Parts: sequence; structure tokens; C-alpha cells
Amino acid sequence: MKKVIMAVAAVFGFVIQSGAQQKGDVELGANLGFNYATVQKGSEETKEHYGMNAGVSVDYYFSDQWSIKTKLTYDQKGWNRGSIYLIDTPYITYGTNYNLDYLTVPVTASWHFGKNRNWYLDLGPYVGFLLSAKDSRFKRDVKEYFNQTDWGLALGVGLKIPVTDKLKLFVECDSQSGFADLAQRKEDKAYRNSRVALNVGMNFIIK
Repeated sequence: MKKVIMAVAAVFGFVIQSGAQQKGDVELGANLGFNYATVQKGSEETKEHYGMNAGVSVDYYFSDQWSIKTKLTYDQKGWNRGSIYLIDTPYITYGTNYNLDYLTVPVTASWHFGKNRNWYLDLGPYVGFLLSAKDSRFKRDVKEYFNQTDWGLALGVGLKIPVTDKLKLFVECDSQSGFADLAQRKEDKAYRNSRVALNVGMNFIIK
């Protein structure tokens, strides 16, 4: 029993103490997450829209504290309780949800902190490319009414949990605040994406 306890303690100690990367190290990652998305219209906020995201990432280390990370992420955004009308009944509006799917590419500076550099903070710009846009009531393709490119600021914080010297699990919360107007037709107030996500994933360390 004593040997078992010592072995468990040794493994636990390895997990807690390991984790810091060095200059020139590269981490390849994959993640899956839950999205909470809305659209800002001036000071107004639309009804929240729930979705998911899935992505891959590359993280290059300049030191044990700093790295640059880029991601390629499939992002489900949009808003609920919007309105839509049909061409043959332009004076009648119907309630609907808008589902906007993007391919987003954030490029962030990452600051790694904590005793063993297992915590990190990401900050940088992102660009998003609209893949599809549909309304939920009539199942119509409404992509033509939206701009094809979105851009803004990405921010995130996370914790990495070493499993081996080459593998880490992580959990993170990240957000995107859009600066671009989503709508093709200009109005007095711009429509801007806003999204918060809770993600889990794994990183593979290569030299």
C-alpha cells in the first residue's frame, strides 16, 4: 500500500510540476466548445443564440512566458427572436432565428503565467469568413444579406493540464467582439457579432 501511495504521489507531482515550454517549442492543438452568441445593435443586444465550435491551433513559443498562437475554427454564431418578411407579403413580419456559420482565424499573443506556466491569457485580432446564413422559420438561405467577412478582437484565458511530457489537456474560456457591420444594407446602427465560448481540448508538443 505504501508503494502504491508513493507511486501515485510521484505521478501527481510530475503532472503538477511539468508544463512550462521553452523557446522554439511548438504545440499543435484541437478543441471542441460550446458557444453563447449574440449580436449587438448599438447599445441593444439580441436574444442569445447557442451553438458549438471546433478548431485546430498552432502555438509557437518565444520563451517560457510568451508565444504566438493561430487557430482555424468552425464557429456557430447568430441570434434568436429576430424578424423576417417574405417578398410577396412585405408588410407582414415573422419571428425567426438566424444561424450564421463562420470559419474564424484568430492570431493572438499568449502570455503564460503561474508557478509552472500552466495558465495562459490570449489577446489579438481575428477575421471570420461567412460559410452559411439561414433563418430557422422558413429554412431560407439569407447569406446574400450579410457581409462575407467579419473581424474584431479575440480574448481568452485557459489552464493546461500536463498528462505526459508530450501531451496536455486544456480548458479555456474565450470571447470574440466584432467590429465589422454584419448587414449588407446599411442602417443607422451597425450589427456586430459577439461570442463567448467554453472549450476543452488537447495539445501535442513538438520540438
